Amino acid sequence: MRLHRLAKHYFAALGVALLALPFIVDAMFGHGWVRIADFALLYIMLALGLNIVVGYAGLLDLGYIAFFAVGAYTYALLGSPQFGLHWPMWAVLPLGALFACGFGVLLGAPTLRLRGDYLAIVTLGFGEIIRIFMNNLNAPVNITNGPQGISGIDPLRVADFSFGKAHEWFGVEFAAVHLHYYLFLAFTLLVIFVSLRLQHSRIGRAWMAIREDEVAASAMGINTRNVKLLAFAMGATFGGISGGLFAGFQGFVSPESFSLMESVMVLCMVVLGGMGNIAGVVLGGVLLVVLPEAFRHGAGPMQQALFGKTVVDPESLRMLMFGLALILVMLWRPAGLWPSAQRRRELMPDEAVAQQERDTVYDVSK
Repeated sequence: MRLHRLAKHYFAALGVALLALPFIVDAMFGHGWVRIADFALLYIMLALGLNIVVGYAGLLDLGYIAFFAVGAYTYALLGSPQFGLHWPMWAVLPLGALFACGFGVLLGAPTLRLRGDYLAIVTLGFGEIIRIFMNNLNAPVNITNGPQGISGIDPLRVADFSFGKAHEWFGVEFAAVHLHYYLFLAFTLLVIFVSLRLQHSRIGRAWMAIREDEVAASAMGINTRNVKLLAFAMGATFGGISGGLFAGFQGFVSPESFSLMESVMVLCMVVLGGMGNIAGVVLGGVLLVVLPEAFRHGAGPMQQALFGKTVVDPESLRMLMFGLALILVMLWRPAGLWPSAQRRRELMPDEAVAQQERDTVYDVSK
């Protein structure tokens, strides 16, 4: 009972902190960092979707950013002057998620027999095909406006309430970046809730069985074909929702936003945080969005303070420090910063044995 009360207090404090976060960040660092927090929430949604494919089902996907692109371009085409359509957000977002889900099944169907490196190569090619299509669908009929991208996208709006401009309530002004933060936070919490329900469901256990041993899972009666397709579909759905929110937030999309590097970055969030563990994936998403920006802003002043001049280009130094941080984490924490208990046992058997011995001693002492 006491633990239950402590948990309630913990979640209440966490909720208050999340609600106050944009104002605290704005007061300390400015609007720019609140915008970075908005992008962090979008990437957390992406990482949670990829966690279903990689963390739960064990299917290595290097083209996940393609579903993000499908959701973003669906919103852009149906909510901009490109075709003269200005559909409402509540209609375009589910449609983008549905299209992304369809592309997820389209990707999963021909790759059911592939595993490991071969699956990674095929999914990588799929992601590049989607980006190249978006880059070239401007002739002979202009659909995506090619490399110039689509601009003038309608802001995110619910009825007459627009998230693209500031609003004032009870004497407190909420800037557009603050409003987007709360909207993205609501969607992120929804994605976390769905992920938790899936993880502890019959489907989630089937995904984990396939991840551990697909042959054994099939022998136990699991329809591996349908379950793997469902993993691709669910992960793609989350990516499509995040892409639609990204398009409405930015007001502009172009193929450059959906490169292979973006897929690698989202995969790094899952692996660095802890595959299969929702809290770890959230931590990885926050770190891999915030740390590069911190390096970007700190690399120049740090060199000026140490050497009196800029020795290395801040952008190059940022990527160098970022890559070094990833290497160190993977060397010292191969299961991720916050791994699931099962993955910790797999990658750190000595620690698992020690823990089992401690548990045995505790049981005997009782």
